[in-house]
This record gives sequence, structure tokens and C-alpha cells, in this order.
Amino acid sequence: MSVNRNKPHVLVLPEDDANSDVANGFHLEIHQVRQMQVLPVGGGWTKVLNCFETDHICKMEANPNRFMILLIDFDGHEDRLDQAMAVIPTRLSDRVFVLGAWTKPEKLKGAGLGSYEAIGRAMAKDCREGTRTIWEHDLLRHNASEFDRLHNRVWPFLA
Repeated sequence: MSVNRNKPHVLVLPEDDANSDVANGFHLEIHQVRQMQVLPVGGGWTKVLNCFETDHICKMEANPNRFMILLIDFDGHEDRLDQAMAVIPTRLSDRVFVLGAWTKPEKLKGAGLGSYEAIGRAMAKDCREGTRTIWEHDLLRHNASEFDRLHNRVWPFLA
């Protein structure tokens, strides 16, 4: 189901199938399903960034209702967020968010957090309840600043 482009909406561009499954779990947990859409997988974090640059920047500029989440693996690299933010134009930086597992989503699943869908649902539940239960996990806590921005800007129209 596609989003209502005339209202605030968020598109999620996942790196791979595991990230897509996490995003779909989040999507299943929210109430405003027409305000979120999980896009096809990018096929790697650099491909997500390239796709954002080539396909989404101009569409975001044309539609102030569009928000984007780039859902990538950080692969244990401290500079991954900076690398991703470097491709986001300053004029769009308040509407683009970069989130992901510190290593890979497979590690989240292996840490006993459940299926990818369950992880995504828990993330949405934290957003809804204003808690950080799953977001404080060692493999997700690096997202704290992006989570705060996302919660303040996007959650109000997804709740």
C-alpha cells in the first residue's frame, strides 16, 4: 500500500532483507499505515545512499510532506553516520534519518531480541510509549540522537 503523499509520510529505504523485515515489523505496529511505506531493498549501504541521492532528493524537495529513513548496517564503523549524513543536503537534513544496527540486524536476532518483525514492533512500541527499552540495547544505542530527532519529527503523525 502506498502512502498518502498529501499528508506527512515516511519512506524507509532498507539496506537488505533483514532491515526490510525490521521496518515491516515497525510498520505493522503503527496505527497510521498509510503514512509509512517500506521501499524495496537497496542492496548495500552505499547503494542506499546512491539511491537516495539519485531518486529521492528531488522528490523530497518537491514534497515537503516526505520524510525518509535510511536503514543501514553500521558494520561497527563509527564514521558510518557521518558518511551517510554527508550525502544529505542541509536543506533536507531535518527530514532524513539514518538508523541501523551497530553491526548487522542478524546480531540483534542472535542477541535474543526475537525475529526481525518482533524487533521492529518493539522499536515502534518504544516510540509509542516514549521508552527506550530496545533502543538502549548495545547494538542500537548509537542511534540515540537520530531516535530523538525521529521521535520528535515523525512519530507525531505515525501515532
